[in-house]
Amino acid sequence: MDAVAAQGPAPEKLTIDLGTETGPFHGGASGTLYGLYGDGVPSRVVVEGMYPRTVTTKAQDGIQHPGGDALEILPSFVAGGGRDVYVYIPDFYRGFPYEWPGADGEEKLAGHLDVIRRQAEQVLTLGELRSHIVYVPFNEPEGNMFGDGEFSYDGVSWHTEPGPYFAAWEASYRLIKDLDPGARIAGPNTCILYPEVRDFLEFAKARDVLPDVVTWHELSSPDEVRTNIAKYRELERELGIGPLPVNINEYAHNYHVSVPGQIIQWIAAIEESKVDADLAYWNIAGNLNDSAVEANKANGQWWLFNAYGQLTGNTVRVVAPHPNEQYTLQGVAALDLGKRQARVLFGGSGGAADIVFEGVDTDVFGERVHVRLSEIPWTGQLGASEQPLGLLDGELPVVDGRVVFSLTGLDEMSAYQAILSPAGDGASFLPPSVRFRRTYEAEDATYTGGGYSKNGPEGSPSAVDKFATSGGYHVGGLRTGSDGVLAFDVEVPEDGTYDIRVFAGSHNQAELVREQGPTNVFLRVDGEDPRELRLPLGYKWAVWGHTDTRVELTAGPHRITLAAQDPDLGVTKGDAVVDKLDLVLRGADETAVYDAEFADLGGGAVVSHAHRGASGPGVAVLPRGGTATFWVHAADDGEAAVSVDLLGPGEGQLTVNGEEIGPVARGTVPLFLAGGVNKVTVTGSSDRLIVDRLRVGPSRGLLPTATYAAEEGIATGAAKVAGYPYATGGKAVDGVGAGPANTLTLTVTAHRAGRHALTVRYSNGEQAPSTHYNPDPVCRHADITVNGEGPQRVLFPTTFHFNNFWNLSVPVTLHEGPNTLTFTADELPDFAGESRNEHGQRSAYAPVIDQVTVTPLAQS
Repeated sequence: MDAVAAQGPAPEKLTIDLGTETGPFHGGASGTLYGLYGDGVPSRVVVEGMYPRTVTTKAQDGIQHPGGDALEILPSFVAGGGRDVYVYIPDFYRGFPYEWPGADGEEKLAGHLDVIRRQAEQVLTLGELRSHIVYVPFNEPEGNMFGDGEFSYDGVSWHTEPGPYFAAWEASYRLIKDLDPGARIAGPNTCILYPEVRDFLEFAKARDVLPDVVTWHELSSPDEVRTNIAKYRELERELGIGPLPVNINEYAHNYHVSVPGQIIQWIAAIEESKVDADLAYWNIAGNLNDSAVEANKANGQWWLFNAYGQLTGNTVRVVAPHPNEQYTLQGVAALDLGKRQARVLFGGSGGAADIVFEGVDTDVFGERVHVRLSEIPWTGQLGASEQPLGLLDGELPVVDGRVVFSLTGLDEMSAYQAILSPAGDGASFLPPSVRFRRTYEAEDATYTGGGYSKNGPEGSPSAVDKFATSGGYHVGGLRTGSDGVLAFDVEVPEDGTYDIRVFAGSHNQAELVREQGPTNVFLRVDGEDPRELRLPLGYKWAVWGHTDTRVELTAGPHRITLAAQDPDLGVTKGDAVVDKLDLVLRGADETAVYDAEFADLGGGAVVSHAHRGASGPGVAVLPRGGTATFWVHAADDGEAAVSVDLLGPGEGQLTVNGEEIGPVARGTVPLFLAGGVNKVTVTGSSDRLIVDRLRVGPSRGLLPTATYAAEEGIATGAAKVAGYPYATGGKAVDGVGAGPANTLTLTVTAHRAGRHALTVRYSNGEQAPSTHYNPDPVCRHADITVNGEGPQRVLFPTTFHFNNFWNLSVPVTLHEGPNTLTFTADELPDFAGESRNEHGQRSAYAPVIDQVTVTPLAQS
């Protein structure tokens, strides 16, 4: 995408009116339904960095889906800054519609009230944490428990006869409040804001059982969010109630979720309405609704929410070219006068646009502004993403209170962020993150051989139940027994090292995929340099991740082929579909730069623009106890070269992912970073510490690292070494768990005592039977004991197949010299410790363990 200063007209214009504030930034759009499986899935860092205020999930010990038990996710969610856990009490049951037992309505309701009582009594044991619970007694009652289906109360819809639902609501409400007078209760939790909601509110007001939070779902479009919130607020005024808090606790469709250019349209509408909202749960639990990858990685949607959560100050009026119209350019913006920063997030359409800031106060920003523009691209539902790509860094004049820049080549699947700051302090401008980038659609490539299929169209505005797909189509044919070759003709502008990113997917339950797992294909450039690629697995077809490799290309045309056979390397096993191929030439210096003035500041830290020589337009000035938090990307688990650049004297402490590293060093130091997202925090320990920026570069090989194969350990009981083609050396250990008799023990060596990362290469393909469209993969856990001390419980997310291996890093304390690691597991009981899940939703086993790598967290 190109970005240049311009004053002329453009096809679209997005206006950010800094002179019209619309209230304090709320941040409510980042909520999640079933987005948390348990503590560690996703990782605490990934959850915290998405800034969710609310999570909606199932009742404790519910059997609707594996994981997400309300009282188990509550402590870590609150510790990470989360506000409220909404408990879907009907998700205690199987099925949808809910299969609540009972011979008739009266018996069903009595049983449901018993479930509510049990939940409330368990909540009462939580101490102060119980204030973060919100009860949701019924979910979509009009088409479910009080609809006209097989499992309804009496076969009569609430739309026809509301009496039974109203009576059930009152009974549930009074039961909860009698047990816990301070409890909060949410409802009516309908599919949409039906006209009958008026009747519900009138009844609830008359009977003194009004919900504490009003909830409904917007499985509609962003324009209806604004419209329906306005309708509801008018209804409150007419009835003389409220205003009550609102949570749209299910929003967006499959086509929207994971796509920054789609989700920004929802965020804009939700933030403008100043309500909370939770992304809908269409797929698997524990990945923040297709925002998180594996346990600790982020896709493009996560980076959008990360940017959204860091807005501060007051939101300002944004005038879109097509106000309140879905699938058009939309945005949300905030002005922080203390920081002297204005930020806008925008996206939703391709092509060209003018971004116009009006009401730019020169007393705040000066006569020239510094502009930093970045792109948050779509990387698939299961495709990891680096930090947003830098597009433009420079200065523009303020003319009559306006700053204008024109953009071309916008990608409708991407979101963008622009930040205005005062200019003129000698900042050095960052070069763009990439020098060349092109996308080549698989449906436009040349296919030879048998088995070809062009599949689609996939998700679109008229098919929101389907998945987003680049270009709308994808190509099949690379599978077991195929001789297919998919050829992309590309052209590059200069000699260099190029990233090739193949967007592809395999359904983990497909017949040809079940045996081996990841589908292997073979890549060549101009018929040379053969290499085998393993394409991503997913929970359904047309769910996209990416497999990356690097090649040397000379300027000019080339042919890149993906083949099901290679004369030197073998044949494909499995079945895959290919969406597109991205070709990228990165900047000469791949060191990532995170300027402190754009970090998440706390504890009295402030932005200052009075320090010439800073790398960017400002610095962060930290008092004693003040903090600057950076959200840092690392491609893989391992060492990185990290530098906290400081100006002047002062001292601080460095923390990485909650681990205290020690005093901030002046210069570059080696630190262990987890693959994916890392939370790096600088805390002032003197009266004044000036932080310029954080830089993260590639490893220099300074941290001693050792890898230990699981098959070289001691396996007891049913634990055994087994063959797995994609394990290191073809072997791994499975059968760990189902009791303490079945263990794996490894002896590892530490060069010094202290905190280390255990990077466990593992697989987990366990999946429970599902009652509807949500696949139900099961997280496994391992209790890891170090040198016989108390076990540390670690949750391992699905890898979609037992022959698909991922890494997960765990911090532990090791002695100098040999250390003993023991892995065990057993099925965990329900909350009260008196019963166990009967539907295979709590695994008794640890994951399959391939190897363990030991790395110090920092240099001694």
